[in-house]
Amino acid sequence: MLEKLRLRIISSKDGRALVSNLGYLSLLQIASYIFPLITVPYLARVIGTVGFGKVAFASAVITWFISIVTWGFDYTATRDVARDKDDIDKISETFSNVFWTRFFLTVICLAILILLIVLIPKFKANASVLLVTFLLVLGHVMFPEWLFQALERMRYITILNLLSKILFTIAVFLFVKEPSDYILQPFFLSLGYILSGIMSMYIILVRWGVKLRLPSLRLIFETLKNGLDVFVNNFVSNLYNNLSIVILGFYSGNIANGLFDAGQKFIDVAIRFLNILSRAFFPFLSRRIDKHNLYAILNISVGVFSSLLLFIFAPLLIKWFYTPDFIDAITVLRVLAISIVFLCMNNVYGVNYLILQGHEIIVRNISVVCSVAGLFLAFILIPKLSFVGAAITILISRASTGLLIMFNAIRIKRINNF
Repeated sequence: MLEKLRLRIISSKDGRALVSNLGYLSLLQIASYIFPLITVPYLARVIGTVGFGKVAFASAVITWFISIVTWGFDYTATRDVARDKDDIDKISETFSNVFWTRFFLTVICLAILILLIVLIPKFKANASVLLVTFLLVLGHVMFPEWLFQALERMRYITILNLLSKILFTIAVFLFVKEPSDYILQPFFLSLGYILSGIMSMYIILVRWGVKLRLPSLRLIFETLKNGLDVFVNNFVSNLYNNLSIVILGFYSGNIANGLFDAGQKFIDVAIRFLNILSRAFFPFLSRRIDKHNLYAILNISVGVFSSLLLFIFAPLLIKWFYTPDFIDAITVLRVLAISIVFLCMNNVYGVNYLILQGHEIIVRNISVVCSVAGLFLAFILIPKLSFVGAAITILISRASTGLLIMFNAIRIKRINNF
């Protein structure tokens, strides 16, 4: 039976593309595990909890701006190109609209960041690391992963990401030598993204012949409107997550931020893998939604396994990769490990079902309500429980979002008889 299944996959064009994409993205995920294993212990010893905290604060702020610049195009533009991936004119039109819209949003975000630095003392005190970390936004604009995903050319994402990680790792060991060098960590990370972006633009514009046309302001605003619902969903999801880190920095300082970030780093690796799995299936499911149940079983099984693994081995992971100053991060890691299962529900039933089926508004409304509730919860729990309160806030917000999205998707499936 397994042999028959293998032959069916090999003989199917969609099947071959899916297997190839999963193979390349699995390689990328292995690299995502290996490179942090190399750099995290070194950075923990050199820059300490305070340096970790400053970088975590800046990363949380800049993630909001990345969410704004991304705007949901990773899903809406990917979906549109995946359905017309043989039409170079439509690909060029979508690529141009998305690229220039993201550039337009980047300029606005930079102006907002400068204003925050001028007006808010906490931002002014961290101005240098915030501005350096903002280079990540430019890197995301120049590296259109969504287009490689839509065209199911995942090997390019893998190769370019690997190159970025190799350069980042080498630079960290060569140049980060003392606590004051913490600012070089986001600089090298951003530089890797920018270099990958330059190479990806060469592949897209020169080798593939995609045209980068200059759109009008009308087209930019239309592009923004088309991705609005998915943007709101993505942005408010980051609201409780990253704002919890920012609130933690205000109430408890850089050391608390460093402890939270130490526990969260392992969660980020697991989430990255689940997102890769989601991205690999997204263009496939846009054409074969009848295979959604199989994808759901696969994704949630991987999520449960990852959650249990991180929860059980949390003490060992923190002790192995960090200094004794980070021991309290074990609780953060265990609390956030539970949340992985609920993030899977969001990926499976929100991104890869409701959004694909045109129900972005349902996903948006659930995300808004749960994120705003999580924001209020953060102001209650963080002053009382510090970094543990931030972790509990994120867990509750992810659980409520994932469960509500799953229940609504199942209800719609039953109505549609699938």
